[in-house]
Amino acid sequence: MTLEIVKICLKYVSYFFIVYMLFYSTFLFISSIIGSITLFKNRYKEVMHNNIEHDYYVPVSILIPAYNEEKVIKSSVKSLLSLDYKLYEIIVINDGSTDDTLDCLIEEYSLVKVEKPYNRQLKTKRIRGIYEGEQRGIKITVVDKENGGKSDSLNAGINISKFPYFLAMDADSALQKDSLELLVRPILEDETVIACGGFIRLSNAVELRDGVVTRYELPKNLLASMQVLEYDRSFLASRIMLDYFNGNLIISGAFGLFQKEIVLACNGYDQNTVGEDFELVSKMHVFCQKNSIEYNIRYIPEAVCWTQAPEKLRDLIKQRKRWYIGLVQCMAKYRELFCNYHYGFLSFISYFYYLFFELISP
Repeated sequence: MTLEIVKICLKYVSYFFIVYMLFYSTFLFISSIIGSITLFKNRYKEVMHNNIEHDYYVPVSILIPAYNEEKVIKSSVKSLLSLDYKLYEIIVINDGSTDDTLDCLIEEYSLVKVEKPYNRQLKTKRIRGIYEGEQRGIKITVVDKENGGKSDSLNAGINISKFPYFLAMDADSALQKDSLELLVRPILEDETVIACGGFIRLSNAVELRDGVVTRYELPKNLLASMQVLEYDRSFLASRIMLDYFNGNLIISGAFGLFQKEIVLACNGYDQNTVGEDFELVSKMHVFCQKNSIEYNIRYIPEAVCWTQAPEKLRDLIKQRKRWYIGLVQCMAKYRELFCNYHYGFLSFISYFYYLFFELISP
């Protein structure tokens, strides 16, 4: 009797798995076709010189939270000084590092400690000091604060920043020369755009000099190479399709541009959530819809940010555990998006996709 029950259960599990994979493969196929067509159209516009040309710029504050990043922080800041953009500032938030992150920045860029007032609109850990300098006409600010985590650091950077838009980046990431200009372009074309995300690519076997890729190949490390394919699948398929109906629920924390006014109205980054990038974008969607604010959150695949992928299984497990916990927290926190006709496609496509294919599927 027990064996018969097991056989029946296995049969229905098999049916469920077949149907599940059918839906997922169909979604992946459709999103890949849409992504390919979109990239082709964008490339055609570029070749035909139909993209917007301008001599004016949206001022942007680039925020880089850093905790024990002395090995990479100087090169990260240096890469940002090579951007093809005329109006931006760089703000590094030293989140209570126990290594020489702060000292190496002060020495490398001749920073001086200053006393300056700033707007404490978002609550953060205590700021111990602010250091400023200038390189190539670009203002560099380092905020030294008590340890509070990435969300707390970003909120501190928002308080210190002086421009109406901010770009959130990871300390181990680097931008191509034209990435910021491409990411800002939708804001120039449409005043309702409140956030933009770009394409995250893995730099494990890539050589980047002054914002230009001089050598590209797949990493020899198998784990990193598999992640290259995974990132391409995610950023070149589903996110492009979701962008068609303003349905992206996440902008990667490694490369995201936000309108500061809206973020402040949403009370900034949630310090109680691991997935701060997913949480902020979901919160902006809900806030704008509840307050009848016309808005758009865009994804720009041509704007590229290069970042390092973990090459050791132990590090990969730690990263994915953090991502998964963050996803669980955000899906639970914004469960009002589930099957709610007020949110339209955002509810019945975007939320369903992340719930069934990103959360339950693993």
